[in-house]
Amino acid sequence: MAYQPLPFRAVAANVLLAVENGQSLTQCLPPALNQLPPEQRPQLQAICYGTCRWFHRLEGELNQRLKKPLRKPDRVVHHLMLVALFQLRFSEQATYAVLNETVEACRALDKPHLTGLVNGVLRAAEREGAPEPKDDSSRYSHPVWMVEKLRHNWPDNWQAILDANNRQAPMTLRVNALRFTRDEYLELLAEAGIEANPTRFAPHGIQLERPVPVERLPWFEDGGASVQDEAAQLCTTLLDLQPGQRVLDACAAPGGKTCAILEACGELDEVIAIDESAERLPRVQENLDRLDLHATLTQADAADVDSWWDGAQFDRILLDVPCSATGVIRRHPDIKLLRRESDIVPLASIQLGLLEAMWSILKPGGRLVYATCSVFPQENHRIIQRFLKQQDQARLIEIDADWGQDMNTGRQLLPDPNSHDGFFYAVLEKPEL
Repeated sequence: MAYQPLPFRAVAANVLLAVENGQSLTQCLPPALNQLPPEQRPQLQAICYGTCRWFHRLEGELNQRLKKPLRKPDRVVHHLMLVALFQLRFSEQATYAVLNETVEACRALDKPHLTGLVNGVLRAAEREGAPEPKDDSSRYSHPVWMVEKLRHNWPDNWQAILDANNRQAPMTLRVNALRFTRDEYLELLAEAGIEANPTRFAPHGIQLERPVPVERLPWFEDGGASVQDEAAQLCTTLLDLQPGQRVLDACAAPGGKTCAILEACGELDEVIAIDESAERLPRVQENLDRLDLHATLTQADAADVDSWWDGAQFDRILLDVPCSATGVIRRHPDIKLLRRESDIVPLASIQLGLLEAMWSILKPGGRLVYATCSVFPQENHRIIQRFLKQQDQARLIEIDADWGQDMNTGRQLLPDPNSHDGFFYAVLEKPEL
């Protein structure tokens, strides 16, 4: 008997089950996409991202409709119903197609005994409409702990942060300043029929009115531009790069900031990019190759200085530390399912350890930029406060900028639904001997 590929809703249910079990969409979605014909892949991606984005609201509704939870071996059907609810509530898919094809997907998942349940739940959902959310977790579609932590940390902004997280992020480009001015690239986009505007804060940034495939971008394959959020681009404005400097990009993968550094100053002496992940470093090299740039790549734990450092100190260090990534949830909605409140304290310990290690290899008179894509103070200005208590010689450089909020030890950008992601930056200088 010929192999029958799974319907795309069944594939989506398996992806969501993998996310619930700890895999990111970045890990489990690519092999899932390969299971489907090319014309169905965009729909699978949209469904997986959308269901993760609205997971906690959809889960709240589904749990109200189920008399009792499904057994663990049948958990994939729970996710299949979430996929269907996402389509009913947030897509323009025809209702009859969602109902009928979800029942068929249940059979394809080898769960024929649950087709009656699936049919009954979805028909009731279609007939009765979406219920009023019972709590803030369902209303804002975030885990309870995240809602409460944001409410505590940002009493005046927490609702705006949650709302921004549920919006799809704009597509933002960084123009390669070694090839084009921003105005020149805006003209190229206009000639290609792509509507775009300059970003407010990043000097080489352009935000598109609507996302387009990168193949449509002028000179993209030849290194004319890269896709990078505006907040992430700001690192080069803070590093104060000068010709002849030795620069370290710690925790560099996937390489967007490494490339931005090289584009921002074409006469640097050397740029070294380190990342612990052997799987992610090739992506850094791919980005460098496309842009015709060169950096020395090293696989290592940046904090274990003795294992990789050659003894020559750095003029500039960009330390974009591992973090909760709560500032980029709109781009990675699976963070809502993957992150736990218990992650924050261990992450803060890693962040402070990395900062201490990088400080030891910064040249006197050198500058270190500390960055996260988090909105939690524990990972941001409180890390800098703790570090400054230990290193009383370290000089905090005030960031004179019209973006973000002044946190006394750095500036915090909160996610803007029409602009940048959430990011934190602090700038430290080492005193001259």
